Amino acid sequence: MGQIRTLIDIIENLASCDAEATIYACEPWTETSKAMVAREPDEGGVPPEAAQAGMSYFLEIFIATEVVEGWVKYSGERRSAAWLCQKVIHYAVYDAYGDP
Repeated sequence: MGQIRTLIDIIENLASCDAEATIYACEPWTETSKAMVAREPDEGGVPPEAAQAGMSYFLEIFIATEVVEGWVKYSGERRSAAWLCQKVIHYAVYDAYGDP
């Protein structure tokens, strides 16, 4: 199903991802975290191949895309993949789940 990549690679290539899929990643979440894009199983939870790789839920593709688009619009320019990845990680940690 999902191919193991880095989180930054996925963030850099969000436009080519299935908007209905989810990003799963190994913690702690960094640019170089192992990650994959996959559809959530019908019964919920983490897809078996992501779980076997030690990954947990990160964000849905459509949410990550909205975060990136929001930051690009806010900053008024296209930013580096590393900068955008850090903003998406920050959102996942502090906004999607509340304060840790």
